[in-house]
Amino acid sequence: MSTPYPFTAIVGQDDLRLGLLLNAVSPAVGGVLVRGEKGTAKSTAVRALAALMPEVSVVPGCRFSCDPGSPDPACPDGPHADAAGVSRAARTVELPVGASEDRLVGALDIERALSEGVKAFEPGLLADAHRGILYVDEVNLLHDHLVDLLLDAAAMGASYVEREGVSVRHAARFLLVGTMNPEEGELRPQLLDRFGLTVEVAASRDTDERVEVVRRRLAYDDDPEGFAARWAEEESALRERIATARALLPQVLLGDGVLRQIAATCAAFEVDGMRADIVMAQAATALAAWAGREEVTADDVRQAALLALPHRRRRNPFDAPGLDEDKLDQTLDEAAGDQGRSDEGRNDDDDPDPDGGGNDDGGGGGGVPPQADGDRTPSQGEGGSDDTPSQAPEGAPDAPGRSAGAEQQPVASAEPFRTKMLSVPGLGEGAAGRRSRARTEHGRTTGARRPQGSLTKLHLAATVQAAAPHQRARGRSGRGLVVRRDDLRQATREGREGNLVLFVVDASGSMAARQRMSAVKGAVLSLLLDAYQRRDKVGLVTFRGKDAEVALPPTSSVDAAASRLESLPTGGRTPLAAGLLKAHDVLRVERLRDPSRRPLLVVVTDGRATGGPEPVALAGRAARLHRAEGTASVVVDCESGYVRLGLAGELARELGGTAVTLDELRADSIAGLVKDVTAAGRAA
Repeated sequence: MSTPYPFTAIVGQDDLRLGLLLNAVSPAVGGVLVRGEKGTAKSTAVRALAALMPEVSVVPGCRFSCDPGSPDPACPDGPHADAAGVSRAARTVELPVGASEDRLVGALDIERALSEGVKAFEPGLLADAHRGILYVDEVNLLHDHLVDLLLDAAAMGASYVEREGVSVRHAARFLLVGTMNPEEGELRPQLLDRFGLTVEVAASRDTDERVEVVRRRLAYDDDPEGFAARWAEEESALRERIATARALLPQVLLGDGVLRQIAATCAAFEVDGMRADIVMAQAATALAAWAGREEVTADDVRQAALLALPHRRRRNPFDAPGLDEDKLDQTLDEAAGDQGRSDEGRNDDDDPDPDGGGNDDGGGGGGVPPQADGDRTPSQGEGGSDDTPSQAPEGAPDAPGRSAGAEQQPVASAEPFRTKMLSVPGLGEGAAGRRSRARTEHGRTTGARRPQGSLTKLHLAATVQAAAPHQRARGRSGRGLVVRRDDLRQATREGREGNLVLFVVDASGSMAARQRMSAVKGAVLSLLLDAYQRRDKVGLVTFRGKDAEVALPPTSSVDAAASRLESLPTGGRTPLAAGLLKAHDVLRVERLRDPSRRPLLVVVTDGRATGGPEPVALAGRAARLHRAEGTASVVVDCESGYVRLGLAGELARELGGTAVTLDELRADSIAGLVKDVTAAGRAA
């Protein structure tokens, strides 16, 4: 087994280390999500934490790590009456992003269960992680069905495996730690809320600190055991401090004044539900114990808010996480003042100090250095972009002559809205998602087949039907059914997949006229929000002037696409053909990289084509390339005014897709819009 990098040897990253240590002191805090760019010691710190965790006492031979003091009465390896315990190190179990459901929750031997009535169960990673750490690297890339299982286990503290009436339950209480790079996409809100704390990490810009990071890493790579030995004393001291804080934790007083500050803070930042209040209380208590105090202070509450609230105040995936610290300080002061006036009115000397004991100790946030101003993530507010669009003269004509003018500054997008679902026709086999119909491991059962590899979803009726004709030949004498491996049938299921939604956006001068670009950006932003919720990959191609460019290669980071969209300048001619050809190149490469993920082409344009020889004919030929390859497509018609040329509708017919206006994009009349693109293409 390789020697882990020492936790105490990590340079900087104070918030990261504090978040992990608070969970080591109080697992009730609920885990931590570490967000940050690649190469910032996220995984290193999490793996190093395992060496600092206190040992756990377990029942010998129990595969589910039952506590001998209070064994699980439903443990599959039980009962464990009067079992003597043995101590071992707490486990850190890593959940791979591509793990199967059986690997996570365990698997039943269906053949033995049907023929012998025996619950032969092979535990999964949730059983291994019980009373330890479950670590998910790149947690934002975890498949939805695994996320659902994690949510269930985290909520109930137990894992259930059920297959056709045969079920096994075991305890699964673990410290959930996840790391992610936001550039690769965001987490589902339900899973995001399950993490007690969140920390943002970034590489230091201080030269001396970066030099020290490299020096220590090279020393560790050269001699891991020797490097760890040099840090053994610091590791031992930190381990003892964690144990001391754990012992002190039950004695820490959480006064009414502090509780009022916590409740006021959560209300002021409009977080959903009550979990934020509970997590803040647990974190503030752990901070006090970590500092060696028996009373929670206002500084503890402030530090707890900075760790527990940023990921809970986001209203959509494009909001930057973080808190307005001036507002936080004001809220804490007002809550303390209200409590003080209330205490004065009651004249009750027995009430605890509303400030939680004050901050005379001089420590910042529970005995750790306060965050430096440069490390904080400021609140973006509601209007984070430039809201001063370039103004066109009132009543300016929407003419090609004006469209070919100089580049105009980016304009802010209009308010996003809820769109109707666009889906790809047919039945796919892509990654799990929520957009188009697909054959999946989860969903409604549509049939049965012989299993290819291990059996995961038994089709009971088909299995019994396959085994029934052979019972006499197999010498069946009792009531049980004689089942062989060849009789087992796998259920085939239909669910939903995620797609590649490629946006091709016209940024020419004709789109900028009459300030249509603001509405266009609002529509694309709305579709991006929809793509985020449906777990799609997205890409962005823009065209204007003389050429087209890939503004964003296909990615799972929808907020990156939104950021590129906001900064999109406009102006120049309309090289529609170049945009369609660039999109064709992008889709060709993506089909090689991920052939199972089907594309949906969304062209946002008024349909005009200018510049170069025969621009309209060239655009038609480029559109027919997409149609020949069967690419599902929709054209969002941005033409406005009383006189409409219908060019976007003609483009949709060339693509074999459907055209929809900006107004229709939010109307009920386009339900099932892209489902009919194949039929529309044949009719055209």
